[in-house]
Amino acid sequence: METKLIQKNRKAYYNYEIIEDLEVGISLQGTEVKSVREGKCSFSDSYIEPKDGSLVLRGFLIQPYTHGNIFNHDPARNRMLLAHKQEIKKLTRRVNEKGFTIVPLEIYLKGSRVKMRIALARGKNVRDKKDAIRERDLNKDARRQLRDLNSY
Repeated sequence: METKLIQKNRKAYYNYEIIEDLEVGISLQGTEVKSVREGKCSFSDSYIEPKDGSLVLRGFLIQPYTHGNIFNHDPARNRMLLAHKQEIKKLTRRVNEKGFTIVPLEIYLKGSRVKMRIALARGKNVRDKKDAIRERDLNKDARRQLRDLNSY
């Protein structure tokens, strides 16, 4: 089945240490699906909260569909995520442990369905973030030197 990446939450990879990830479905209305296909969505300050045996996506913005009418959706509404009951229970147990949270990583189309990759994550401290930046810069320099060496 063909997948098409719509948007990636780069800030989550910077702010959190990803422990494990999971693919889930997302419950959307018709105009929301059309807006997502156009790429009109934003991960800003979004997170996932386990509540009453289900996963609720909060803070994920989907802009109103441009060709919609009076039945357009509310951009900031809470959305249900679709996963197996055992996976939800496992994530809920881990979130109740100290320092874990669930964050959305990316939203994509898989066939005709809108899917979201979520992750169980632990927040990074400032030192870890600086180490990640340093490592990224070193890798970038190494790639640049290798490219320059190969161009001769």
